[in-house]
Amino acid sequence: MFPVARAALNLTARGIRHTAVRQAHRKYEPDFHDKYGNLVLLGGAVVCTAVWGYVFTKGGMEWGLSPVGRVTPKEWRE
Repeated sequence: MFPVARAALNLTARGIRHTAVRQAHRKYEPDFHDKYGNLVLLGGAVVCTAVWGYVFTKGGMEWGLSPVGRVTPKEWRE
């Protein structure tokens, strides 16, 4: 089994080296993610921050105060 495993690893390593050499000679052209990836990430972070900021400020939450003993159920309306 050992020679078979060693041969398989050798084939895998040879394939990786072959792919690396083939890609090294290719001209690199930036794709969408290279051009706009950071901008999209930053925009998503801004939108996420804005939405959660709105939720936290308009939600009526009181920061740092424990609701134990203060929260009571509302009366049932029929």
